[in-house]
Amino acid sequence: MKFPSPLVRGTLLKRYKRFLADIQFPDGREITAHVANPGAMLGLNAPGAEVWLSKSDNPKRKLAYSWELIKADGVLVGLNTAWPNPLAFEALAAGKIEELQGYKSIRREVKYGVNSRIDLLLTDDEKPTCYVEVKNVHLKRGPPSNSGVAEFPDCRTERGAKHLRELTAMVAAGHRAVMLYVVQRGDCEAFTTADDLDPVYGQALRQAMAQGVEAICYDCRVTTESIDWGRPLPVQL
Repeated sequence: MKFPSPLVRGTLLKRYKRFLADIQFPDGREITAHVANPGAMLGLNAPGAEVWLSKSDNPKRKLAYSWELIKADGVLVGLNTAWPNPLAFEALAAGKIEELQGYKSIRREVKYGVNSRIDLLLTDDEKPTCYVEVKNVHLKRGPPSNSGVAEFPDCRTERGAKHLRELTAMVAAGHRAVMLYVVQRGDCEAFTTADDLDPVYGQALRQAMAQGVEAICYDCRVTTESIDWGRPLPVQL
């Protein structure tokens, strides 16, 4: 996935009110950017960090700039939670997700469960329907405890546990259900749940997997020009 226009470099001054960040450009100009990420962004919101922004040409937007990337631990990390779904769709269409190959149809944002929409619905006449929920991952906490391990979530997420219950219901109904974790960084070697930040979610994922829900994870290659599908990472719970 290529960014539609060149990104602009800046320095993070502060993130606040979840969806706002003050950024300073190299020429000294300061702007407020939209933060398309409702999470805590642990380790990814330190003032002084190098960041990269996209600019919208839509004159009706209140904030022209959106915060896309940050340089952390020596690598670029994607923060925009709007990108994992189209990234996963592109990867599926290109046959880059080995575990999900062989389906004739891929549909996005299909209603299911209780007032929910599944991110990706895969269908084929010769296979059970496959429900795929996509989650954005960017948390990696450093040494010595779990260096190189991507974690989800980075804060409590009741919505995430709800999705796991609905996926479990799809398995019980005879379908296939998959949790697909997309890590918007390339410096991790495995995936796990952040049980200290949200023990309920970690327990819910383990219970869902015990009842047939699958969990798979892939990382990304992140540059200032594009975010591309990367390697599969082992899920270690």
